[in-house]
Amino acid sequence: MSSITMAENIRAKISMKNKIFALYLFALLLMALCPPLYLSVSGSELLFLGIPLPIIYWLSIAVFLGIGLWVMYIAECAFGEIPEDEEVS
Repeated sequence: MSSITMAENIRAKISMKNKIFALYLFALLLMALCPPLYLSVSGSELLFLGIPLPIIYWLSIAVFLGIGLWVMYIAECAFGEIPEDEEVS
């Protein structure tokens, strides 16, 4: 396999990774900004581990965002998009 074909293959994988991550972030954005989703839990009196359900809703969005960023970082490291640290002396 030639190096040009391999480069195109890697470029296609990176493009797919970016599209998947964009869809993931868009879904989290809809969860955070779409009023019907939040309003369905905002008046709830339910407690989960002693925490009101609306707080759990916002915390889950933050946790999913953190997990998504961590996965994106791991994927970028795997594709070699993040350069190695250089020693500065």
